[in-house]
Amino acid sequence: MAIQNFVDYVKICCRSGKGGEGSTHMMRNKITSKGGPDGGDGGRGGHIIAVGSSQKWTLLHLKYSKHVIAGHGGRGSGNHKHGADGIDKIIEVPLGSIIKDAETGEVVCEITEEGQTTIVAKGGLGGRGNDHFKSPTNQSPEYAQPGQDGLEEWKIIELRLLGDVGLVGFPNAGKSTLLSVVSAAKPEIADYPFTTIRPNLGMVAYRDDRSFVMADIPGIIEGAADGKGLGVRFLRHIERNPVLLFMVPADADDIVAEYRTLLNELEKYNPEMLAKQRILAVSKSDLLDDELEEEMRAELKKEAPNLDPFFFSSAAHKNIDKLKDLIMSAIEDANPDTGLSKGHFAPLPPPLVK
Repeated sequence: MAIQNFVDYVKICCRSGKGGEGSTHMMRNKITSKGGPDGGDGGRGGHIIAVGSSQKWTLLHLKYSKHVIAGHGGRGSGNHKHGADGIDKIIEVPLGSIIKDAETGEVVCEITEEGQTTIVAKGGLGGRGNDHFKSPTNQSPEYAQPGQDGLEEWKIIELRLLGDVGLVGFPNAGKSTLLSVVSAAKPEIADYPFTTIRPNLGMVAYRDDRSFVMADIPGIIEGAADGKGLGVRFLRHIERNPVLLFMVPADADDIVAEYRTLLNELEKYNPEMLAKQRILAVSKSDLLDDELEEEMRAELKKEAPNLDPFFFSSAAHKNIDKLKDLIMSAIEDANPDTGLSKGHFAPLPPPLVK
């Protein structure tokens, strides 16, 4: 059995450090036997900090670390010496990660850039020493503040893949086959539904040393937005893709109904996804003659008058280069200022362990 090391969802307990106590020390030395207060402040508790890393591809490294604990702050001491701050705990997360509060569902942060840093749980403040509490009427206070308690909160981390074009289609629409043909990715391909049970990324080489990233997710079925099938679990992976490639196979029973269902499921999941650049492509078109192709084109144009259906075949390598031209053009329209070029994207993750 293959070892599944693609993890895109974890729930962890983040426990930040407690602040150190302030000191109640009074100045005492060989010259002064009854000096005033000189207690230092306690150190702050350690933070839980999330940092974006392009070297992380999944959340596997957090799957078995349910508790992330930072260090406590040190106690203040005499001569106004500040206690040591607690040791921060760093969590490296892949680019595209979203961190949420497990109880409220509120988004704490989105990590999309290398080195981006966010405090997930703040450490407690250190208590103030007795030097802060002296006054004309109380010149020798014998009390100081205790350190503030740290936080203990459950957080959810979700990974949303950062690709340029997302493949949307029913099971067996040919998405994985297309990815394997245009990139070096090696997704599992077989003649049965839900062969793809995890997202796959592929770097697609383009002319002039340019490239773009294609994301393949498990097939969508009717009712996916309500929890049916596997698609709803992975729809978030194409939320950040500026371009969506809708794929309907030429051998579908009703090609128009299939396209309409895909649109409806995306709209129910997140209506904003329909505002993205969209390409409508008919896969397995080597099964069609010219007459059938024109009939399908006319049917799809009635359903989507603003889109010109594109016919291709991954198996026969029909119109593959033209499809790449179409995709790159859509990406540039969606991101006119990106200047896609060699080296623009982070390297793809290594193959999954089997």
